[in-house]
Order: sequence, then C-alpha cells, then structure tokens
Amino acid sequence: MADSRKVAVIGAGVAGLMTARELQREGHRVLVFEKSNQLGGLWVYNPRVETDLLSLDPNREIIHSSLYKSLRTNLPRQLMSFSDYSFDGAENGKPLNFPGHEEVLKFLNEFAKDFGITELIRFNTEVVRVAQTDCRGNRWVVESKSDESISEEVFDSVVICNGHYTIPKVADIPGINNWPGKQIHSHNYRAPEPFKDQIVVVIGDGPSGLDICRDIAKVAKQVHLSTRSSDIEVSKLDKYANLWNHSKIDHVDESGEVTFLDGSSIHADIILHCTGYKYDFPFLETNGIVRAADDRTVGPLYKHVFPPKLSPCLSFVGIPYQGIVFLMFELQAKWIAQVLSGKVLLPSEEEMLADVEDHNRHLEEAGIPKRHTHRLHPHEMEYLDWIAAQVGMPPVGAGVKEMYWSIYKFVIEVGFDGYRDLLVFKTSTP
Repeated sequence: MADSRKVAVIGAGVAGLMTARELQREGHRVLVFEKSNQLGGLWVYNPRVETDLLSLDPNREIIHSSLYKSLRTNLPRQLMSFSDYSFDGAENGKPLNFPGHEEVLKFLNEFAKDFGITELIRFNTEVVRVAQTDCRGNRWVVESKSDESISEEVFDSVVICNGHYTIPKVADIPGINNWPGKQIHSHNYRAPEPFKDQIVVVIGDGPSGLDICRDIAKVAKQVHLSTRSSDIEVSKLDKYANLWNHSKIDHVDESGEVTFLDGSSIHADIILHCTGYKYDFPFLETNGIVRAADDRTVGPLYKHVFPPKLSPCLSFVGIPYQGIVFLMFELQAKWIAQVLSGKVLLPSEEEMLADVEDHNRHLEEAGIPKRHTHRLHPHEMEYLDWIAAQVGMPPVGAGVKEMYWSIYKFVIEVGFDGYRDLLVFKTSTP
C-alpha cells in the first residue's frame, strides 16, 4: 500500500498548483501556502512597483510579480499545456499562438478549479520558517504568518515552489555609485510611458531585455542595449531608428556618461537592469545543507529537485530554466509525489551527491559559468525524458520536440523581434 504523507507546498504559482494536484492524486494530504490573495504566482499582473526601483532596500515592501503590461509568452500555447490539460483558450475568438499573461492566469484558475486545488490553498499566508524537527529531517515544522498571527504546523514533507523571478540581481558597474541618473530593474518595469523622451541603457539581451528595449523604443528618445559580449560593435538593432546594440558597459561616471567596451559612449538618463534574478528561500533553515548562492546556484540538488541529505522529505519544483517549463513542472511534481508514496525509489545519498558532482564537473570542463548550473539548454529534452522514465510516462512526443526546436531555429533566422506574430502553429497540441 502506498504511503500517505502530510505535505506542505510553498507557493500557489504554476509549480505549486501542479505539485498539489500530483500529490493529491497519490493520496497525500496537501496544504498549499500562498502569500497573496490569489493563485497564479508570477502570472498575476500587479501594476504597483517597489519603492526602491532596484529592489536593494531590505525594508522595502516586496512585490512578487515581475510582469510587464505587454508581456506575452515566449512559447506557444501548445507548449504551455500539461499532458492531460490543454491550453485551448482564445482571446476575442481568435487564439493567439503566444498568449498574453491575462490568458495564462485564466488558464491556471480554470486548472485549479477543475482539479479541486483551490480549496487546498491557504491564501494571505506567508511562510516565515521551514525547519527540521529532528536531525534526520523526517518531519518539518512550517511557521506561517497571517493577519499578524503566527502559527506552526508539522508536516512529513515540504515541497518548495516559490519561484525565482522576484529578487533581482543587478549589474556591478564600475563608477555606478557616482552616476547621477536613474536606475531601475526590470522587476519594476510595467509600461514604457515613464521612459518617454529619455535616453535609456538596457543591460541584458535575454528575453525580457529584448522585449522591454523594443517596448520602450516606441516612446524613448534613444535606447542602447548592452550585452555581456565584449566583441560586439555598436550597430542599429532591427527595424528601429532609435535602438542600438552595444557591448558590455566598461564604466560610468559622475557626468552621466556611460562608456561601453566597444569604445562608444552616451550620456544616459536611465539605466535599466534586465539582469535576471536570484534564487531566494529566506524561510528555509537547513543548517547550511542547502544553500542559495549569489552565483545563481541552489544545492546540492539531485537532478535540480532533491537535496541528497534531506530527501525525500524536502524537494524543489521549478529550479531549472530554459525548456518547456510547464511540462517540466508536471514531471518534477509527478516524480516527487511518487517518491513520497514509495512507488519510485531514489538512489542512495552517496549516489545522488556523486551525480551532482558529476554534473558540476561537466559544466566546468565545458567552460560553462556557475550561474548556468540550472540552465537546461541544450539538454532540456534529455532532462524531461529522464524524469518521464522515472514516473512511467513515455518520452516527450516528437511533435512537441519538433515545435520547440523550430522556435529556436526560427528566431535565429528572423530575429527576436516579432517572431511571435510570424510563427503560426496548429492550435491543437501535437
């Protein structure tokens, strides 16, 4: 007979919702802790921004979501579906291949309702401490705060699903302490209007950086996109008359000047940091066994999910990035649920630690920086297929894989700008 455990799930975003469903399916008793008053996590748009636009002040009120108003998914709806729950919604009767954030949130609410997950969620409840009740880690105490009252409950297991797009990482720029202009992190970007007639430097050419620099180019006087590369020559970007591509920033100074490694310089009004986020678990106490470091690593984690020394009672869903993330959440959640019920066995602690060390060694030998420890690309399909095999599911379908890789190829061929509107897929899941 399968084991039934009392499990705490931290966070009611996509990862938390899927984890709650899979745990419940395996007969576990589930309670989801959600800090806000609604489910959806990252996909809940909040027009408010933090008082400190760089989010460095430890006393600031933290706004969870980093959504900007114009955001659309960078994967098509077919790849936002779960294996048994399709994302078939439409906007104004015409399905967008790459839907906006409003439609994603609607999809998540429907998912939670259809699987009875909403009643498992304790809203407006912030988890302030998660700690072992004994040295073996077989029981965990979860301390939470709601309406200024503090409560403690003991659980057999804890699954952490609090996301990693809330605590910004800002660029370290020589001279920045004396630079007189305005600075903001993309976490606090919502709409382009505040950038009207300004000269803006955007740091970072990831998906959000590329989206935002084109968004603000509609109203800004000039936009200068700075990448990590040191060998890029200054050049016009895409179809915009006021958007330039630059190499990494060399330094800034008190005159307001921003100088790039390519030798060019401009007098800027605003520096916008699209420089990513830190993993952050301020509530988690493990006596140093699991650490979230400034180099964007969490660990040690076996396959990005289980801390070898504390498994299976502590686990994480959603740590890796770059891949078919909704499907990844589902597979990770199924794996955790089946491990906790005893249907699937993990390797020994020693074997899991050896696997983590092997993974890190391969990254080092390949010259991959530590900050990319949890990046799945280009091995995202291998990772998904491996977890699918653990839980008795077939590999990712050939049609899904073909669609995913076709997006990469298309973006390389035509560029990032407008690819969402140029790519057309059938509306049914492959």
